[in-house]
Amino acid sequence: MLYTAGFAVLSAALGFFAGYAPWKPEPYPEIAQNEELEELDAEDIPDGELAEIQAGFFEQCKLVLVVRTDLKLGGGDISTHAATLSCYKALARANPRLVSHWERTGQAKIALKAKSEDQLLELEAIAKSLNLCARSIKNPALTNGKGERTVLAIGPAPVPLINEVTGKLRLL
Repeated sequence: MLYTAGFAVLSAALGFFAGYAPWKPEPYPEIAQNEELEELDAEDIPDGELAEIQAGFFEQCKLVLVVRTDLKLGGGDISTHAATLSCYKALARANPRLVSHWERTGQAKIALKAKSEDQLLELEAIAKSLNLCARSIKNPALTNGKGERTVLAIGPAPVPLINEVTGKLRLL
């Protein structure tokens, strides 16, 4: 019985350290090399240092989608997915360790309400000033050709940091 317990502890420790080894290859090299998918806009707010954000070992991370309620968007709107993918691609390139941590801790995604495009822009500016990854999506098809922003994705990042930006918003 003593050998079984010792073997179990040894196996768990070996598995843990193999999973967090420093020689582990960088995740998502295909995302980092695929530059043609990146959409840049002249009026975008410049990113901060995305690589500076680090999560503690047991710290939960989340990605927040802030959706404009004044547009009456449907639940399965494609711009939501585009905002998520845009944040994911940018952060996978700049901070792959944080993306891996978010994936290991459950990939939490939260949808919140915003009242207007101005509120989205304000939240994006605050998030980027805190070095968070923030991407807003313009969808002319949903805004009668106006090209207004419809969804803002922030994160993934540690929950307390995201809550500094979006803590007062209501769930969608």
